[in-house]
Amino acid sequence: MFDGKKILITGGTGSLGQALTKRLLNYNVDAIRIFSRNENEQVKMSSKLNDPRLRFLIGDIRDNNRLERALEDVDVVFHAAALKHVPIVEYNPFEAVQTNILGSQNVINASLKEDVETCVCIGTDKAVSPLNTYGATKLLMEKLFITASNYLNPQRHKTKFLAVRYGNVLGSNGSVIPKISEQIKSGNKITITDPTMTRFNITMNEALDLIERATKNGNGGEVFIPKLEAYKLSDLKDAVCEIFNKKVEEEIISVRPGEKFHETLLNLDELRNTVESDMDYILFNDLKKNTNNYPITTMKEQYSSDNVKLIEKDKIKEIILNEKIIELN
Repeated sequence: MFDGKKILITGGTGSLGQALTKRLLNYNVDAIRIFSRNENEQVKMSSKLNDPRLRFLIGDIRDNNRLERALEDVDVVFHAAALKHVPIVEYNPFEAVQTNILGSQNVINASLKEDVETCVCIGTDKAVSPLNTYGATKLLMEKLFITASNYLNPQRHKTKFLAVRYGNVLGSNGSVIPKISEQIKSGNKITITDPTMTRFNITMNEALDLIERATKNGNGGEVFIPKLEAYKLSDLKDAVCEIFNKKVEEEIISVRPGEKFHETLLNLDELRNTVESDMDYILFNDLKKNTNNYPITTMKEQYSSDNVKLIEKDKIKEIILNEKIIELN
């Protein structure tokens, strides 16, 4: 699927971008272009991976001309660049629109102009019935991608536009586990919002598997959503404390602006346009595009983190240790 391909990853120096790069280097790819604004992270990433197939391009998805140059002769685009920290986006909504919406439109336009084969955007559960500005901007990004085929001229373009949608990756930058781990190491109180909050559980490897499945199986215009379990925030916190073998004082803090108690990956209105495979739910803007003839989902309730199986504390510990998410030193 990726052999001999030239690939570009926007936001390629982020947690997902770096993990995806490592995964793709296992294939016989021709080249991987890392497109991001973060010069320092590019230097560190280049030193760490040290592969002649890597190309590091400084640029911003807000700059359409730079994107077009970066996409010359590219076959596959993975669009992971975004402003994504909920409180920061709430405080800086104009900037989020520029990057998450208009920047995504630039990625689509440049992909059409350069006639790439496949363009996949990385979505989020916060885009479903969005409560915060981040979710709203990512919903529009998703909508742009799954309707981009409306602008395709079949005689000139061949690009497949796809989206994947999932929750926070376990242990990714800025997520709960690194925050709790740092508080434990520094001897500070653990700050936690509501212990009964639930979140979908997905590891980095599972996220990468999803992206690969979507790239392989998608025909264009779909949103691929993995079938996941969830965890309670209190169980995650207890699992991390037991891994460190420390009992730490905790402080309950208020819920952040725009934060939900439970996350949703499919709302009730989306179910009528949702089919399912063995591993994923697949949302169509138009069910006539279900050319693989997947069966329509039998779900009757929205697919939210309080409506799925909850992982117990010991299983969370096992996942964290197996995935090597925590550094004890």
